[in-house]
Amino acid sequence: MSTDPEQIRARIAELLADLPDPAQEGSGFADLTDDDVELLAARLEEAHDVLVQALESVEKG
Repeated sequence: MSTDPEQIRARIAELLADLPDPAQEGSGFADLTDDDVELLAARLEEAHDVLVQALESVEKG
């Protein structure tokens, strides 16, 4: 796992790029299906895992 902040930011941005922004008016969260929510949860979990792995790499290094 890279500990380069720019690479980590790029990976997180890639994972979250097509997810709706809850801060934006009309983001459509009220219209999400169960499958959409599952996809959102999976992407957020993957982004979380990337951050956890990066922190673990820094602690070891």
